[in-house]
Amino acid sequence: MEWLSAVQRMREAGDAGVLVTIISSRGHAPRAAGAKMLVTALRSWDSIGGGNLEATAIDRAREMLLAETTEPQTMDMSLNEHATTRHGRQCCGGQVTLLLEPILSPPPIAIFGLGHVGRELAGVLSRMNVRLYLADSREEFAEASSLPQLPEAPAHVSWHHTPAPEALLRELPQGTHVVIMTHDHAEDLFLCEAALNHAGLASTGLIGSAAKWTRFRKRLRESGYEDSAIDRITCPIGIPEITGKSPAVIALSIASSLVQGIPQELL
Repeated sequence: MEWLSAVQRMREAGDAGVLVTIISSRGHAPRAAGAKMLVTALRSWDSIGGGNLEATAIDRAREMLLAETTEPQTMDMSLNEHATTRHGRQCCGGQVTLLLEPILSPPPIAIFGLGHVGRELAGVLSRMNVRLYLADSREEFAEASSLPQLPEAPAHVSWHHTPAPEALLRELPQGTHVVIMTHDHAEDLFLCEAALNHAGLASTGLIGSAAKWTRFRKRLRESGYEDSAIDRITCPIGIPEITGKSPAVIALSIASSLVQGIPQELL
C-alpha cells in the first residue's frame, strides 16, 4: 500500500493531496473497488488502473487542490469506446465510481519558549491536526522527554534546540502561526523582528503585558519598522475574557485564540 506511506510522508512535509478510491466497479474495469491512489500537485502514488481512467482522475484531483476544495467529490467513468476524454478512450467495457477525498495540509504552528506556559500550550495543540514546531534556546527544554505524552498525539511534532531561534523562524513555511513566549525579553524582541521580516506568516503573537508591548513597540519603531508592520504582532495574546493566571489557563486562552484564526476544516 504505497499510498498509505505516501500520506504519512505528505503530512510530515505539510503538503496537501487527494486520496482517490474506486468505490464501485462494474464490468471489465482494470481495478476492483477499494483500489486507491494518492495525488499531490506534483506526483502520484499507487494506481487505480492506469490509462485514461487514472489520468482523468489525476486531472480532477489537481483541480480540487488548485481550488482548495475541502469537500469530497465522486466521479463516474464509463470505460468504453464511446466515452472520450482529453486523454482518449479506454475500452475495457466497465464502469467505475471514484471517491476523491481532499487531505488538507495541517496548519503549522510554532511555539518559541517551552517554559510552563509553552509546555501547556504544546500539550493542548498536540491534540489537534497541526504541524507543531517546538523551539527553545535552552537545550534541556527542547527535548521530547519533557512532554512524554506528545508522541501519542495526532499532531506532527518537531523539536528544535535553537541557540539563535530567529534563524528557525526565518525558515518556517508560509502560513505558520507563531507564538513567542521565551524566558528572555531580548530573545522575544529578536523573534519579533524576525517575524516582521517574514512576509508569509499567518499570525504572530507575543506573550506579555500591555506595558511590555509598549516598550517593544518603541524598540521596533527605533529599529525602523512602521506601525502598519508592527501591528501584525498581537500582544497581549489569548482570549481577554479568560483572566486566570495559571499556566494551564493561560495556555487554554492562547489556544482558543489560535483556533479562532484557523479554518475549522483544517483541524
